[in-house]
Amino acid sequence: MRADRLVATLLFLQTRGRVTAAEVAAELEVSVATARRDLEALSTAGIPVYPQPGRGGGWALVGGARTDLSGLTATEAQALFLLLGPVATATPATKSALRKLLRALPQPFRLEAEAAAGAIVVDPARWGESDERPPSLVDELQRAVVRRRRIRLGYTRAGQRTTRLVDPWGLVDKDGLWYLVAGTERGQRTFRVDRIATVESTDEIAHRPDDFDLSTAWSQVVDEVERHRSTLAATVLIEAALAPVLRKQQGRHCVLEGPVDDGRIRARITAPTPLMIAQQLAGWGAALEVVEPESVRAELARLGTELVRRYAPTRE
Repeated sequence: MRADRLVATLLFLQTRGRVTAAEVAAELEVSVATARRDLEALSTAGIPVYPQPGRGGGWALVGGARTDLSGLTATEAQALFLLLGPVATATPATKSALRKLLRALPQPFRLEAEAAAGAIVVDPARWGESDERPPSLVDELQRAVVRRRRIRLGYTRAGQRTTRLVDPWGLVDKDGLWYLVAGTERGQRTFRVDRIATVESTDEIAHRPDDFDLSTAWSQVVDEVERHRSTLAATVLIEAALAPVLRKQQGRHCVLEGPVDDGRIRARITAPTPLMIAQQLAGWGAALEVVEPESVRAELARLGTELVRRYAPTRE
């Protein structure tokens, strides 16, 4: 007998006040006999659930017994379900969990909380792109994190396949790319999930530092990666009206430094190599001028020459 099914039965009783075994069976998608056994088990356990004989009878919670999520205000309940609603259809488990939470709310909050749960749809795919599902190993890695079990990874990097024994600390979804933050014999490491070929769970308990915080750890990873990706800086001038567009396109790799005498905005663009900066800026054409370094200007000139050579009209 599953404990979560008993909880669901109790919350359904709380919502309806009085139910029949057939109604419980339909709601929880079990047989009528199973629903009746669950109701009897609740009564045997000391919960004030009693059968009501006769026509119009069923099972009822006596004395208004409740299992509310006490302490939540109406505003807090709405905020909670606005947050949970968009992910509630991801799996049957999350959908079931949301339903149970909804039933556990006090009756005055329930209607607005239910509306809040369906008020937002999150579509992570950009226009023209398909909705990418998480890698198949994410669920297995998540179980290892939650259960604190050491795992053995088959990991591929730069074409080399290695085996790593790690303590899984947490998972991060970075714009559709999943990463595992884990402890190793050399300290904290980050693994791209799409490079993990195999995951083997062990019976060993994973060690996780008491002061570890996933959000803080990931912020440090991002800062380190961005430092490596910002080893070269180029100074550019761009029309003031286009400066916000450039800033949005380049993200943290663009710093707007302010206006110059002719009204244009001076900006600093960073990337690992001159070619990468040139490739990012070539599409701006004459709307943007690279002041320095000369290496980026040379790459832009080379790209321009290649484009002219390929696409210039042929003279007869």
